[in-house]
Parts: sequence; C-alpha cells; structure tokens
Amino acid sequence: MKLSYVFPILLALAILVFYMLLPPLWSCRLPKKKGGTDRRERAFIVLLTAVYALVAFWKLGNTASAQTPQDMTQPAVVELAEPAIPARILLYSGLGMGGYDIQISADGENWIQIADFDQNHVAVLKWNEVTMSVTPVSPVQWLRLVGRGGAELLEIAVFDDNGALLPIRSEAAALCDEQQLVPDSQTFMNSSYFDEIYHARTAWEHLRGVYPYEVSHPPLGKLILSVGIALFGMTPFGWRFSGTFLGVLMIPLIWLFAKRLFGGKTVPACVAVLLASDFMHFAHTRIATIDTYGVFFTLLMYLFMYEFLTTGRRRMLALSGVSFALGAACKWTCFYAGAGLGVLWLCWWVGRFVTALRPVSATEGESSPAPALRHLWKEFAENVLFCLVFFVLVPIAVYLLAYLPYAAPAGVKPFSADYFKLVWDNQVFMFTYHNGVHAEHPYSSQWYQWILDIRPILYYLQYFDDGTRSSFGAWVNPLLCWGGLMSLFVLLYMAVARRDKKAAFLLAAYGAQLLPWVFITRTTFEYHYFPCAVFLTLCLGYVFALLCENDRRARPIMLAMTGISVVLFVVFYPALSGKIVNNANATSYMKWLPTWPF
Repeated sequence: MKLSYVFPILLALAILVFYMLLPPLWSCRLPKKKGGTDRRERAFIVLLTAVYALVAFWKLGNTASAQTPQDMTQPAVVELAEPAIPARILLYSGLGMGGYDIQISADGENWIQIADFDQNHVAVLKWNEVTMSVTPVSPVQWLRLVGRGGAELLEIAVFDDNGALLPIRSEAAALCDEQQLVPDSQTFMNSSYFDEIYHARTAWEHLRGVYPYEVSHPPLGKLILSVGIALFGMTPFGWRFSGTFLGVLMIPLIWLFAKRLFGGKTVPACVAVLLASDFMHFAHTRIATIDTYGVFFTLLMYLFMYEFLTTGRRRMLALSGVSFALGAACKWTCFYAGAGLGVLWLCWWVGRFVTALRPVSATEGESSPAPALRHLWKEFAENVLFCLVFFVLVPIAVYLLAYLPYAAPAGVKPFSADYFKLVWDNQVFMFTYHNGVHAEHPYSSQWYQWILDIRPILYYLQYFDDGTRSSFGAWVNPLLCWGGLMSLFVLLYMAVARRDKKAAFLLAAYGAQLLPWVFITRTTFEYHYFPCAVFLTLCLGYVFALLCENDRRARPIMLAMTGISVVLFVVFYPALSGKIVNNANATSYMKWLPTWPF
C-alpha cells in the first residue's frame, strides 16, 4: 500500500469518531439561535477575510502583460537589431482565429518559411511557443509573419540558442513595444488556462465592443468578469480579479448565514473557516470562469429566502428574487437553485395553511378558523403576485439587459424585434449546445463521484526538467466532503423525525444544487459540485451546533475538526495554487486515491 493511501483512511476514522461522539439524535435538544455579535467576533471575521484575501490574491497572475494588439490581416516584418540565429519564437496571441506563416530572410528579399502557427481558440491570451518545421542554421536579419484569417497578435519574442531575448524592431510597432514583459516560457501566471480561453476572452470582447466568441452561457458573468479587466488591464490578474474578489466576499457571507441559522459565536466562525479552507472554493474562484458568480448569487438568494421564511419580511423575498435574477443571468445552473427556492416558499405557505386549518378551542374565543383562513388566502394571493414580479418579471428584465453588449456588434437596436430574436436564438443555441456535450474528457466525472471526492478536475499541469512540477485542480476538502456527506444523514433524521425546519431548509438548499445532475447525461465535472460544497459547510455547521447544544465537550471537538480542515488546506496548497514542488515527493503525500491526478 502506498503511504499516501493511509491518509484518507486516517481521516475517515477521525470523521467516524467525531460522529460517534454525537449524543443519540432522538435525545438531542434542537440547536437554538443565541446571542448577538460583539466586537471580538466582528474582528475575527474581518481578520479571517483579510488573511484569506492575502492568500487568494497572492500569485494570482501577472499584473502586467502585452496590451496593444496588432492587426495581422497584412504581413508584418520584424527586424533583428543584429543578424542572429533564432532558436525559439514566442507569440502572445490576442483575439480572433487564424494562422501565420513565419518566414526568415538574411537580405530582406528572399524568404524561407520555417514555421506554420495555427492561432485557434485554445491559443488566445497565451504565450505560445512556435514549433519550427525548418531549423535555421545561419544568421538572419528579418522575420516575416504572413497572417491568415482575422487573428490579432499582441507581441512576438525571438530567442537565440543561449536563451537570450534578441532585440527587435518593426513598423508593426505593437508586435515589439512591450518586450520587457516577455517571459521565458508560458505559465499560468502569464497566460490563460482551462476555460479562461473562453470567458476572459469574451469579457475583453465586451469591453472592446466586439461580438463575443463564447455564447454558450448568459452574458452577465462575463460582464462582471470584465470589471476586473477594466480596473487592472487585460492581464491574468485583471481577468481573475472579479471571481477572486467575490470568493473573498463569500467568507463573511457564509459567516453571516451561519450566524442567522445557528447564532452563537464559535459555530459561525468554524463554518467560515471551513469555507476559507475548502479546496474547491479556493481553486475555482481564482480562475476566470463564471461559476463563482452563480454560486455567490445562489448563496445570497438562499440567505434572503431564509430571512423571509423566518421573519416574513417581503423585502427579504424581493432581495432573494433580485439575487436569483442576477444569478440566472450568469449561468443557467442558478435555475436549479431557483427551483429549490420555490419548494421552500411553497412548503412555508403549506405550513401556514395547515396551521390555519387546525380547530381553534372555545377558550380562544372562536369555533372556526374561517376568518383567519380568508385573510390567509388574500395574503397568499398578494404574495404570489409579489413573487411574479421579483422571480419572473425582474429576472426577465435583468436577463434581457444583460444582452445589451451583443446589440451594437450584431447591428441591431436594443429591444427591437431583431434584438429579441437575437436573445431567443442564443437560448436555443445554449440549450442545444449543452444538451449535446457528450465528448469524452480525461477529467470528467459523475455526481456520485463528486460526493465522495473520487475524481478531481485538473486545471493546470507543467513539468520541469529538474523533477519539479506546477499544477492545480479543483475538488472538495476531504474533511468537508466526507464529513459533510455524513452530516446529511443527521439533517435528514432531524428534518423527518424531529421536524426541524433548519435541517429541512439546508437539505433543500443542498439537494436543489445536486439532484438535477443525477438526471443530466451530458459530460460533467467536479466543479459542478461547487454550489453543493458551499452548502455542505452549513450542513456540517448544523452538526456542530447540535453537538454544542447537547454536549459541554463539544467546543474542543469542533475546533479540532475545523483545525484538520485548515491543516489539509496547507498540505494541499501546492496542488491548489500551482506552487512549484518536487514531483515525486508531492505525489507521495497528495495522491490519496488512485484517481487523484496529483
């Protein structure tokens, strides 16, 4: 048995011992919401958020990269300062797709083609190394790039056989105006990776008024992503900023949610630490894709719905609807979350009607619930209309507004017949596209693998000649994944046998994110479990609260579990951040299961 296989066994035993320490559920008092918020508690969550932000933004990506694109519809000639033999050529690709015939010349008149580079959709926003079909053997003075298609290039770099960057100049000035930014090679710090080739690109296209390349998701997520680009430029840091920032905001948000659910001080703090140390949350919010925005708004819509269900305040219901509108305009998976909200809302009303139908005793002054029931029907009808506004009309309005960046590049007037047709055609395309995604992928996985952490998805991998590597992927912190999965059985018992509304609420929130994937046959990945993982922190927090309510020894046990989560985050940090580590040593302690690619 490999040494690394011992670690999951030890963790599973620790989780099992934790649940064995729970008092019998049938004798447990239900957790009660207790206490307000004091200065020390606020200071803790501010400090935790600040520390998480420092770790999340550290080495997120370069803050400077080539910015000025060169239109390559015309040939571009690059002159070396002195004749030299080009050994390596790097191209930093911009928007558009096409290709280049790369030629060299010693006299500026006779040209020899040495490479044919294809700038496809995978090559955008990257430093791509050109594979030479002909190796130059004598010094040359000029290089010429003859473009094919509508591609644009941001920079070119030429190296000699000693690895030295050769000085160049060109009338196509944008190709060589930012030579100080040329790296030695492509890394995640200076180039796009995974689905950034779609979403970061599309965000930049929106800022430049170009019709977007990626139209398989609604536009709002890319518009939010473009805020970071507008603030920090079209750099890796810029296109990853918005998602990372919302990932930071989710820390105090989950703490507030736990505070509303459980009260007290220690349990909400532990829930916040669980999210801050979760692998999926850290890795996936640092990549420039749209999933983070959908999860952020999902968390908001459930927080506001919980506030409505417990207080009856309509403004909370309205805020839940607005959050749903924003989430749905980012990604369709938020419709699953919306369905969960609908179930919770309907159950709340059914409960109120059941209560109203119970006979009232004569000592209470009435023999029939009819007057109260008539008033309740009126209130229900008003609430239905209220929900139609905030969960139907507002989302439709937000969804339509999100498509405004499509209008001008498509040559249509906003909210004209052609505009509505453009929006509708995109919905048809999205449905057809996602329904047809069945291609095999080395890191694809099914829902039953997500809940057990069996098949993480690898986002980035680079090996080096000295036996080291840089890599990272996304999967759930094993303590949260396995401990949270067991918490679901506790919640199920408490919801059914003890009729605990908090347990039922959390089960509905988690189930709404997972159950649709049970019936979906398209190719899926571990990151689709991201919304569930966020709610798992609250489910495990419920068990913490239950333990604290019924056992005086609970505090050190709960802190120990939370501490294990932090330790695991530290141990696996290289596989979450791309930190360069020894390949063999990292595999010996991070490859916990045969299917883990670390």
